[in-house]
Amino acid sequence: MNPIIDELEKTYLEKEVPDVHPGDTVRVFVRIVEGNKERIQAFEGTIIKEHGSGINKTITVRKIFQGVGVERVFLLHSPRIDKIALVRRGDVKRAKLYYLRERSGKATRIKEKIEKR
Repeated sequence: MNPIIDELEKTYLEKEVPDVHPGDTVRVFVRIVEGNKERIQAFEGTIIKEHGSGINKTITVRKIFQGVGVERVFLLHSPRIDKIALVRRGDVKRAKLYYLRERSGKATRIKEKIEKR
């Protein structure tokens, strides 16, 4: 695209973003500001979608909370994200896991990817 915009975006890219893909289970630590207090809240779930690239890259994380599916979109290079911890790798055959929305219970399980040493 435009080399000026690319150079400007490089300054805002986070240094430590783990290599995550759809199917992975992650724990995203988000900074929450309430009044003058700040705390860190963890959101753990399965990545069902990746979108965008560069500074605009987002992931959609889905979890089940009290029997209700909750999805949240995180901007990977946002200053509000403290860190992203990879809990387990998932072995899936597609890029968008929207089919998990219709499933519940044990049907939402994803095989774990076993990596060679």
